[in-house]
Amino acid sequence: MSEAAKNAKRAIWAVSKVVDMIIVIVFILLISIGCFAIWDADKVHSAADASHYEIYKPTAENQGKTFEELQAINPEVFAWLTVYGTHIDYPVVQGQSNMKYINTNAEGRYSISGAIFLDYTCSDDFSDFSSILYGHHMEKNAMFGEIGNFVERSYFDARKYGMLYYSGEEHGLEFFAFVHADAYDRAVFRTRITDPLKQQEYLDMLLEIAILTRDIGVTIDDRLVLLATCSSVSTNGRDILVGRITDNLFEDPFYEEPAESDREIFIVDALGGWFAKIPLEMKIIMIAVLVILLILLLPLLIRKRKSKRVKHERTG
Repeated sequence: MSEAAKNAKRAIWAVSKVVDMIIVIVFILLISIGCFAIWDADKVHSAADASHYEIYKPTAENQGKTFEELQAINPEVFAWLTVYGTHIDYPVVQGQSNMKYINTNAEGRYSISGAIFLDYTCSDDFSDFSSILYGHHMEKNAMFGEIGNFVERSYFDARKYGMLYYSGEEHGLEFFAFVHADAYDRAVFRTRITDPLKQQEYLDMLLEIAILTRDIGVTIDDRLVLLATCSSVSTNGRDILVGRITDNLFEDPFYEEPAESDREIFIVDALGGWFAKIPLEMKIIMIAVLVILLILLLPLLIRKRKSKRVKHERTG
C-alpha cells in the first residue's frame, strides 16, 4: 500500500475517533440535562407541596411553628384553606394585585408555583357575598391541582367539606357546585356584589352553568367562596369549586385514611408504567450508573478502534 493510501486511512480513523468521542460527549450532556430537568421539576413540586407549610397550620394539634411566625415572614398571609379529602391545605395571601402571587410563594419568595391568594378586590375578612381564591393547577396534587377532579360525580359527592381559618377563628366550608368557565367571563369572576337582586342573579347563574350541584339550601344570606384554577379541558378554561362559609365546623371524614395523606413524591414521567412510579432518588441513581458505565466503556471503545486501525495498517 502506498504511503498516500496509508495517510488517507490514518485520517479516516482519526476522524472516526473524533466522531465517536463527540457522540459520547453529546450523549453524556443529554443525560446530564435530563437529570437536571428531573431534579428541577421535582424541586418545584416539592416546594409547592402542602407539607412544606404544615408546620405553620393554625390548629391545636400543630406542634411546629405558629401561624403568626409565618405572618411575621410575610404579613400578607391572613388565612388558611383546607379542603377535606384533598392535599389542599395551604396558607392564603392577598396582594395589592392579582399578579404578585402568580410567581411568589406564601413566604414571600419567588416561586413559579405561586401561592393560594384571595382576589385583591375582596375583603380579607370574607365578609363579601362572593370571594374568589386562586391557585395554580399543578401535578402531583400540589396547590389547586385537584380542583379538576371534582368534575367526577363520585369525587364531588365524597368531598363536601373544608375549613377556612381567618380573623383568628376556624370556619366551615360546605361545597355545593362545580363550574367550568372561561377565564375572561366577567359574569363568573365577579366580586363586590352588594345589591340583593344582583346577588340572587349571580347565585342563580352559578347554579345554572354548574356541571355538578348539591342542594344545601344556599341563599343570598350566605357568603360564597370560589376556588378557581386553570383547566386543560378548554383554552382559557377555569375549573371552579364553589362553597359557602359557615360558622359550623365539619369533621374531616378522611382524617384517618392514610391514602389521602400520602405525600410521597413520584415523577410524572412520559414513559408511564413502572418507571413513572420509581421515586426521584432511584431514578437519579439509575441515570448516574448509566453515565458511569458509559464513561468506563469509553476507553475500551477507543482501544478497540485503535487495535482495528493497527491491524488494518499491518495487513495493508
